[in-house]
Amino acid sequence: MPYSVGLHKSLIESSFFAPRGHSRIYNLGMQIAQLYLSPYDKLIGFIGDAGSGKSALVKGMFPGVELTNDDDGVNVRPLPLLDLDDSRSFYQPHTYHLDIRFEIGFTQPHVLADAIIEALARGKRVLVEHFDLIYPLLHRNADLMIGVGEQIIISRPTIFGPEPVEFVNVVHSSLPYRLMAHTAEDLCEMHMSPELVNSCVHDDVHHGFVLAFREDHPEIDLAELERLVQADIAADLPVEYADENHIAVGGRVHECSGPRTHVSATGRIHGFRLYPKLVYDVQQNRYLLIGFVGEGSEEALRNFRDSLEGNPVRRSLAFF
Repeated sequence: MPYSVGLHKSLIESSFFAPRGHSRIYNLGMQIAQLYLSPYDKLIGFIGDAGSGKSALVKGMFPGVELTNDDDGVNVRPLPLLDLDDSRSFYQPHTYHLDIRFEIGFTQPHVLADAIIEALARGKRVLVEHFDLIYPLLHRNADLMIGVGEQIIISRPTIFGPEPVEFVNVVHSSLPYRLMAHTAEDLCEMHMSPELVNSCVHDDVHHGFVLAFREDHPEIDLAELERLVQADIAADLPVEYADENHIAVGGRVHECSGPRTHVSATGRIHGFRLYPKLVYDVQQNRYLLIGFVGEGSEEALRNFRDSLEGNPVRRSLAFF
């Protein structure tokens, strides 16, 4: 029985918060592969802007796959997908990767499209980043389509959709919130003691971030912390990639496991607010520092406060 009428026939769309940091996005990639990937999926389309974490997600879903746009050094040339008939190689991979936005700087789009179609006809699996750019030339949709913005959206398209442009509209508009939240999160850490930073774990929330502390109630002056971060934002400090484990904010280096997922300057963070008190999460026995970003941050803060204070069940459970 074809897989398309099997387990995921009724899948319209699933979504996850898009985590920040390599280890978390790798782990989510493994989870998505276990839940949604089928051996019958040959064309996997990834959609998302630069810096959204598409390549990290690919690495998590397909450990060991050779990325042709690897930032760590040598870009794979010639593109393996264009060398399917290379008789010099005894071994040919089953899974091919290409980044359309990167490759169109070297190869005409119709050539890339023909190579994808030929690889699929030979039973190969092709992982395509920026799938929306090549879709009009393929005359077929992806077997599995994944969009990466503030959230990671997964769908198994049919002839009725969704179309890649629908994912583009969602993930491109939401990514700025994720970038702002990640940078604001790191700015908070830069004004906290190393002991506090080392004791917290990171969680996600819509248009914001969460730092969770599992020890005793941490001593944090939230009003002062918010003031210090607001001063950094007003100073419009440059935020730069330092290496795979660090960013530099105004020349000050800070440890970060997702250094490419940031705004380019602190002044690009809008609407930063901290919830004015730590929230105790009885369910998971931890204290939560909660921050919001974006033009709706004040409303989000009020709604959360009203819900937390007006709902006795919500008061005793985790915020998420």
